[in-house]
Amino acid sequence: MQFRHVLFALLGLLALNSVAFASGESEPQTLRVALLPDESPSVVIKNNENLKNYLQEKLSRKVELVVTTDYSSMIEAMRHGRLDLAYFGPLSYVMAKSKCDIEPFAAMQKKGKATYRSVVITHVGSGIEKLADIKGHDMAFGDIASTSSHLIPKSLLLNDGLSAGKDYKEHFVGSHDAVAMNVQNGNAQAGGMSEPIFHTMMEKGLLKADKVKIIATSKDFPEYPWTMRAGLSPELKNAVKQAFLDMKDPAVLKPFKADGFVAIDDKAYDSVRELAKILNLNLEKM
Repeated sequence: MQFRHVLFALLGLLALNSVAFASGESEPQTLRVALLPDESPSVVIKNNENLKNYLQEKLSRKVELVVTTDYSSMIEAMRHGRLDLAYFGPLSYVMAKSKCDIEPFAAMQKKGKATYRSVVITHVGSGIEKLADIKGHDMAFGDIASTSSHLIPKSLLLNDGLSAGKDYKEHFVGSHDAVAMNVQNGNAQAGGMSEPIFHTMMEKGLLKADKVKIIATSKDFPEYPWTMRAGLSPELKNAVKQAFLDMKDPAVLKPFKADGFVAIDDKAYDSVRELAKILNLNLEKM
């Protein structure tokens, strides 16, 4: 497992350094586009080949897909100007915004909604029926910079009077599917993850209803934003935004499990910033 993580890190570094970088370039001939590091880089890049081809055709320039090892490394890559476009989670976006000059421009839409929810799940045999019952147990979270597998579920627990370290043990396991499997296998009695990912895993048979269940669901939060480097030219920014708003091809949208993308701005993520304040998270130091 350690070798795999090292390999992914090397792949990410190679991808980020494979194109010569000119700081502040407003009209790059190759757009470096970062995708979520939620699967192996090779899988993510393969699944998004249609996106690459679509953007190359629409924008009349080369596109390089990039997958970093985690959210933190994606933020750092954007901060140092190694990326032109990046697809962030809501929390990783507000973290990036506090450190980088970036602009959100589109969010995915599904069934007419550009929002999603987080859930807290438990092992059926744990005896946990409500959030308060998690006291004294192990709670699995995904990436520390994840909205739906850390920020939101932790806020749900706090609203119920439970604090990490004091009332329960927290464990960061890296991803939504890892949270689900740790709970199903009994390594943690409860966990936080994205509601859509939970249902997808159920539909695929990866999770069993007699092993895992939902005990709490959050309110709606804004979907994952596509962002762009602020230093791009106004003409290129407009072309990029329009390309996403015009995106209708199911083959391109399939990896996102979306019906399309809608325009969004920074203000939409104020609700995420408020949660961070409630949890006393310093976004600039995370």
